[in-house]
Amino acid sequence: MSETLKGGREGRGTGTLPSSEVAAFCEGLAAMLAAGIQLDEGLGLLGESAEGTPLAGVCDELYGRVAGGEALSDAMAASGRFPEHAVSTLAVAGRAGRTERALRGLADYYAEESRVMDKLRTAVGYPAALLCVMSVVLVFTVAVILPVFIGVYEDMAGSLTAGSSLAVSASIAVGWVALVMVVLATAAALAGVAASGSVRGQAAIVRLMGRLPVTGDAMRQLALSRFLGTLSTCLAAGLNVDVAMGEALGTVESAELRGELEPALAAMTSTERGLGLAQAIAESGVLEPTQARMLSIGSRAGSTDAVLERLSEACFDGAVARVDRVIDATEPVLAAFLTVAVGATLVSVMLPLIGIMGSVG
Repeated sequence: MSETLKGGREGRGTGTLPSSEVAAFCEGLAAMLAAGIQLDEGLGLLGESAEGTPLAGVCDELYGRVAGGEALSDAMAASGRFPEHAVSTLAVAGRAGRTERALRGLADYYAEESRVMDKLRTAVGYPAALLCVMSVVLVFTVAVILPVFIGVYEDMAGSLTAGSSLAVSASIAVGWVALVMVVLATAAALAGVAASGSVRGQAAIVRLMGRLPVTGDAMRQLALSRFLGTLSTCLAAGLNVDVAMGEALGTVESAELRGELEPALAAMTSTERGLGLAQAIAESGVLEPTQARMLSIGSRAGSTDAVLERLSEACFDGAVARVDRVIDATEPVLAAFLTVAVGATLVSVMLPLIGIMGSVG
């Protein structure tokens, strides 16, 4: 190992790595392990190949810790550069002897997360630019054009009909409502674009997506996918079913999903009930009926871990597909809103002309 690697590199970053970097780290380290390279040596080689990127310094730090006897998950946690989900998953996988498999799963997960955020930034970016232009137009309309018309109306106050006065009032109301709505939409769109470009912002977007009705179920499916994948890893490593369930439950970050699964663990460990894994999970309601039957059949056939892995992949793919559909609909929705705002702007300008025509007539 080179002296540079042993001594570390200058300029290490701080904060959690971007999803794309986490994916690259997991994929590269998994490839090293698959090639028969020891973990510490693999970290060193990965750091050298990532020279000039934020990942290089992280690999240096991890190399020193792992070479000193620390577990990979402990070293990752101490560095403070990795998401909690990745650390907890590798902690369980390390105890189960399935580190390489877990790294590949994490690589797929974070690569997909990076892709979704890039797609969101693209889908919102163009409408956000148009909304900015529309905000400027509306500000000019409401602040400059409408006052001119109002001044004309005041000069014509003696000849204005009731209908003309109503047109003036409606014009002012429409102009201000359109302005406020467009400014709020513009601020939200710009905030989304800015947030999708930073690690903290992406975490905030994920939390928000978990609360929104249109994406909440998809985020729950992602959490379920993580749980099922971890449970599969623990069972494949030969852990006791109850212990495996407890380990997997410890990695669940969703409070809602955890609340549904904790009674299942209690039913499994209870001396009165002593339910099997498949029956306890089926009773919890976290799986669809078809998925619950698959797990029950797999349990009787002795392939519970394989069925859990397939269910994890299915939940992950389904959740990503749902998020993609929501993002695909974002740009048309913003475009439709922009069309309505343009129409409102035209109405706010035309109504005073209607008022003048009424007064002249």
